[in-house]
Amino acid sequence: MSDRTVIPVAGETPYEVTVGRGVLPHLSDALPAAARKVLVVHPPTLAERAEQLRATLCGDREVLLAEVPDAEQGKRVEVAAFCWQIMGQADFTRTDAVVGFGGGAVTDLAGFVAATWLRGVAVVQVPTTVLGMVDAAVGGKTGINTAEGKNLVGAFWPPRAVICDLDLLDSLSANERVAGFAEVVKAGFIWYPEILDLIETDPAAVVDRHSDAFRRCIELAIEMKARVVGEDLREAGLREVLNYGHTLGHAIEHAERYRWRHGAAISIGMMYAAELSRLAGRLSDAAVERHRGILTSLGLPTSYRAGAWPQLLATMQRDKKARGGMLRFIVLDDIAKPTVLQAPDESLLFAAYQEVSQ
Repeated sequence: MSDRTVIPVAGETPYEVTVGRGVLPHLSDALPAAARKVLVVHPPTLAERAEQLRATLCGDREVLLAEVPDAEQGKRVEVAAFCWQIMGQADFTRTDAVVGFGGGAVTDLAGFVAATWLRGVAVVQVPTTVLGMVDAAVGGKTGINTAEGKNLVGAFWPPRAVICDLDLLDSLSANERVAGFAEVVKAGFIWYPEILDLIETDPAAVVDRHSDAFRRCIELAIEMKARVVGEDLREAGLREVLNYGHTLGHAIEHAERYRWRHGAAISIGMMYAAELSRLAGRLSDAAVERHRGILTSLGLPTSYRAGAWPQLLATMQRDKKARGGMLRFIVLDDIAKPTVLQAPDESLLFAAYQEVSQ
């Protein structure tokens, strides 16, 4: 018997996110009834679990496994081509399906493979990390990286369903859980201050995968993402608020050649966005210090190398969120009041960076 919460995602192609313990068996019902072939995309660390999943999904279906490199190394066109090759050799048709079984990088890749095979087949996402559950797997953004930057090639392709089985998080290290929690913190700053209150009350409890506070934070973050993307799939307006902390964060990931955990880079990116908000006359000193206190209490970084600014600025100017050559940042007028700061002066950007550099 599973203990589950179902969070609906509205829009042109509505679907549901199922959250709870022991909910993985719902995957079989989430797949299209007409699907005779299923490709399960997974990292090497989940090879055994993927084989178990394959066994449960078999029956009148042919289930193939595609083991791909872990983390950002898997988000390359060569890896997508490897998946396409498997599907082509197995004669996948438009009624067949893909399952993304792994962290955020795997669900990004699996979604992109599904979006591009025969111009689109069904994908069901089964995220196995905190980051995957609260961010990457929900919302239909799919993509791969290039040498020039992160997620510059991709497609909007909503999943058929998302299955978030909290039991899958039991194998994660504490560091991985905490890094993933940066996206949960983001949800608190831009949408649900209750998350911030829970962290401030007991930082250890919110990252304890067995606590009620942990599950509450996960569900609130998913609910926020579901509401935003349900209104704005293609980032024409509201969805842009989800980029809080991501403009600088993605540049840091690029500078570190994707060896850093996503959450660590986004944590610094949020601290930078808060400082930028303050220097632009929008956010109070107290709100900025609240950022620093919350992120630090979770063990997340809030500063980066002082000499890296020229490289980071050049990468941000290539970021897909820039429009017409103008940089755009999501900033805060207050907690849970995000807005856009467009084409800020470079002296302001540099001044904000000095506040988070060491």
